[in-house]
Amino acid sequence: MMEKKRIDLRFSGVGGQGVILAGAIFAEAAVLFDQKYALQSPTYTAQVRGGATKVDVVISSDVITYPQTREINFFMSLAQRSYDRFYGGNNPDNRFFRDLADDALVLVDSNLVPNLNNPPHKLIQLPIIDLALREMGRTIYSNVIALGIVVGLIDVVSKEALTASVKRRAPKGTQEMNLRALDIGFNFADEFAQKEKIEIQ
Repeated sequence: MMEKKRIDLRFSGVGGQGVILAGAIFAEAAVLFDQKYALQSPTYTAQVRGGATKVDVVISSDVITYPQTREINFFMSLAQRSYDRFYGGNNPDNRFFRDLADDALVLVDSNLVPNLNNPPHKLIQLPIIDLALREMGRTIYSNVIALGIVVGLIDVVSKEALTASVKRRAPKGTQEMNLRALDIGFNFADEFAQKEKIEIQ
């Protein structure tokens, strides 16, 4: 489990990718099944589908006294538009860029976020959307696969808690497919982590 008492995360993508739902699933995993404290704060742009979106998630072993992100420890982007808006690579003029801790970990979809602009943070590039298409036949499961990858990399909530949260949130009749997608994310992250040690200081 995480050694830090508090972890601030930011998930970003575009409308329709399920990023906001992923944040809610993640926060509920912490609260309902890992007995931690959590909050999530979504941001939508005017363009509902295809517009840049993000959700900030705070997870803590103690009561959260400040309900906003303070220093983002982990940033994920599944689209170039959201990467540019909510991070921007090495762009100190971007107010969202300034939200990240110096030792933050950045995860991007390697195919959908090709323009990185020399990010100063530790960067991981993984083919998340292609993985969903190849293994599940549909990109709709990419957000669940991404959650499995996140937990597999940084272990901020337990795999058991995330599994229970996904099962709770999955629409009736889709639980089996969503849990399969989650396992794909777990396994992919485990294979990656064997090659490279991942830590949040």
